[in-house]
Amino acid sequence: MSDLRVAVLGVGLMGADHVVRIRDRISGARVSVVNDYLTDKAEEIADRIPGCRAIADPLDAIADTDVDAVVLATPGATHEKQLLACLEHGKPVMCEKPLTTDVETSLEVVRREAELGKRLIQVGFMRRFDDEYMALKALIDDGGLGRPLVLHCAHRNPAVPHGFDSAMVVRDSLVHEVDVTRYLFDEEIVAIQIIKPAPNPSGPEGLADPQIAILRTASGRHVDVELFVHTGVAYEVRTEVVGEKGSAMIGLDVGLVRRTGPGIWGGQITPSFRERFGRAYDTEIQRWVDAVHAGVNVDGPTAWDGYAAAAVCAAGVESLQTGLPVDVNLVARESIPGA
Repeated sequence: MSDLRVAVLGVGLMGADHVVRIRDRISGARVSVVNDYLTDKAEEIADRIPGCRAIADPLDAIADTDVDAVVLATPGATHEKQLLACLEHGKPVMCEKPLTTDVETSLEVVRREAELGKRLIQVGFMRRFDDEYMALKALIDDGGLGRPLVLHCAHRNPAVPHGFDSAMVVRDSLVHEVDVTRYLFDEEIVAIQIIKPAPNPSGPEGLADPQIAILRTASGRHVDVELFVHTGVAYEVRTEVVGEKGSAMIGLDVGLVRRTGPGIWGGQITPSFRERFGRAYDTEIQRWVDAVHAGVNVDGPTAWDGYAAAAVCAAGVESLQTGLPVDVNLVARESIPGA
């Protein structure tokens, strides 16, 4: 079987990681083309990979005859046009979240893909490929907790980049818990409320941080999420499911727990998302490559999942502004055959 020839569009933080991942840890694929608006950076990366070229225009990179599939790690505002180009050329694409930056364009991408009669788009919600999340999902599906009733989540970052605003806490951070909720419970989120506690005095001026998100699913399940993106401490992601027969929690960082005197108990906290979810990214890309080789193109979150997350986050941003619960405006999935 020939290696899948992959174009990586956007070689910033995530894209550069994916280039190294495909080159060093993924079987059945090679990076044949790279693209970035910083052309010098793309050229530099291409020079390190045998048989790889840098192409300045992302649409030209997608259309190139030396490209079988695409990894999209460009800024979200560019995704719609690039995704539609992938659909036009019939090329499978792994798209880092968000699918697009607004609900309307995300829905249009879903519809355009459905018109093709085959799925080509996978969305990069990598937590679905994390060993702990997969184990928690299996426990729920096997009935080990009985009926799941409540989901408690914490999502903490040590810091965020300059310019990260309050709405981005919802769109860039909460979006992961939105997908986790839909993944674990297999149902849509129908309402959301964002609560703003007193802001962290050590955080960036004007940033509403922390935030508390309250989600309600179609069957009435309750989900609460603490979002704290500028803790100054470390990267912490915890998820606890409470069911009728017990509870289960992941994300405790319990590799090494130490006791030192006098009266000190503890261990190490994951410093960043790379350490916490690096293996999940590897699994995600490997399974995507295998799916493309198998002709199914997608083995994970679909364009519909990207659209559903966008709809919940849009309602969340509205609630952030008003403080009130907001219903999620989501079209009926059955209204788009093949979605």
